[in-house]
Amino acid sequence: MTAFPLDAAFPLDDRGLLLGDGLFETMLWTGEDLPHLDAHLARMAAGCETLGLPAFDLVQARALCLAAPGEAGLAEIRAAVRLTLTAGSGGRGLDRPAAPVLRLAARAAAAPPATTPVDLVLAKTRRNEGSPAARLKTLSYLDNVLARAEARAAGADEAVMRNNHGDLTCAAAANLFWIIEGRLFTPALHCGVLNGIARGRVLEAARTLDVEVHEVATGAEALDEAEAVFLTNSLIGVRPARRFEGETFGPHALIERLGQALTA
Repeated sequence: MTAFPLDAAFPLDDRGLLLGDGLFETMLWTGEDLPHLDAHLARMAAGCETLGLPAFDLVQARALCLAAPGEAGLAEIRAAVRLTLTAGSGGRGLDRPAAPVLRLAARAAAAPPATTPVDLVLAKTRRNEGSPAARLKTLSYLDNVLARAEARAAGADEAVMRNNHGDLTCAAAANLFWIIEGRLFTPALHCGVLNGIARGRVLEAARTLDVEVHEVATGAEALDEAEAVFLTNSLIGVRPARRFEGETFGPHALIERLGQALTA
């Protein structure tokens, strides 16, 4: 396995660059540590197994992630650390080498906390629930890029995506939740949803608070019935929505409680 320094460029025959053949994880550096590093590494390892890639060196990956904030001069502030894994170099075409030599690299960038509610729009770009990639953080993230571009063009912050059946899935870079009559809803993983680290923590916190939780397959009309909507990922934690299409949402006590639980 090859590890890259912070300022290195990947070679032009790298399969991650040419074909999106690889995975990534984005995690929060608090200014002191990476509190959920083990969970992110475990998810990347599971992704390698799904994609038929060899196991990577967990010790090396951990060291790269922990060193990245200091190498970027961000050791004492809140930062995003991205760990990138590629299938390594390969020849022309789709076939991998018989024994891929993986590449790992980690970078850090400042990540101030999100302090305002998010405005959402429904994207036309769909997620392919039949693809394993829909449930992994692969280097092929073009659908998410296009959905985010739709949101920006509409004057919104983030896009809500559906799958090919019209079921809600996620935002372009976050998991999606909504609240109806005090019950918590989120799209089921089989809809083509990434099993987010923050998503799992929210579900655990909700059950600890004795909140009824439902993982569902449903269309966007469910958000019309919601009293509150919010997004989660490892960087934003819990971020409430202010608007979705014609709906407007105010503060909600359950969102505040879940946000406090994740912060704690």
